[in-house]
Formats: sequence, structure tokens, C-alpha cells
Amino acid sequence: MDVTVGVGAVCGVSAEEVLAAVDAVLPAGARVARLATLDVRAAEPGLAGAAAARGWPLTGHPAAVLAGIAVPSPSARVAAAVGTPSVAEAAALLGGTRLVVARTVHGRVTVAVAT
Repeated sequence: MDVTVGVGAVCGVSAEEVLAAVDAVLPAGARVARLATLDVRAAEPGLAGAAAARGWPLTGHPAAVLAGIAVPSPSARVAAAVGTPSVAEAAALLGGTRLVVARTVHGRVTVAVAT
């Protein structure tokens, strides 16, 4: 099953942290089709490095687009910080239609997975 992994992360997160978070939640047999995140985070070396290390495309979406996606776990704190109540779940859903892993915090990285 091909999946999109939505990723939210703090500035300065490492590629190793991102990959550990993805590996911790990826369902058995899933193949990552892409990582997706907030457009301003797509340039972060940790996110770009994680995608490059595994050969995954990395897609960045504007906050206004992410804000328009209905998600099960919106966060007022995230909305105040980056302009959208969801990064990981919304970004995952932009690449898929159904969440198979809801927002999961793994250290300094938040991930969600959609098919």
C-alpha cells in the first residue's frame, strides 16, 4: 500500500529524528510515496535530508491550503504558531484520502499517515 506521510517538526530537527518518527508509525507493508509538510518547513535540512536519504519526494503545502483540510486532531497551538491547525494530518490527507495513522508525536517530530 502506497502512503503519504505528513510531517510536522520544529526548526532544526535532524534527518535521523524524522526517519525515526516515520519508522515508528509506518504500517507493515506500507511504501512511502511521499513526505508532505508545511511549505516553509520543506526547506529544513532535516526534512529534506530524510526524504533524500530514502529517495522520497518531499512536498510542501502553504498553511492556507493545510488549514482548509478537515482533520480529527486540530491544534490551537499549531494554528497560532504556523497558521494552520494541522500540519501532519492535513499534509497526509492532501496526498491520500484516509488516515491510517492519526497525528503521533515522536520527540520533536509529529507524523500522520494516509492512503
